[in-house]
Amino acid sequence: MMSKGIELMFAGMGIVFLFLAMLVVAINVMSSLVQRLFPDMPTSSSLPAVSSGIDKNIIAAISAALHQHRQKHKQN
Repeated sequence: MMSKGIELMFAGMGIVFLFLAMLVVAINVMSSLVQRLFPDMPTSSSLPAVSSGIDKNIIAAISAALHQHRQKHKQN
């Protein structure tokens, strides 16, 4: 009875190991396929620049709200 349990344990561990090995192979194959079919995107220099013209009043309001929230929910 004990030997049958050990055989079952090794069979289960073998099946899990084979499944994980096949999963790694499948992920690597899909990764190489995607890289081959969809090459890298163009560099960021060709993308339009995003303006960082955020109003200073908005930044001050957000900072004040964060400060107030942190003071209100301070851990003791």
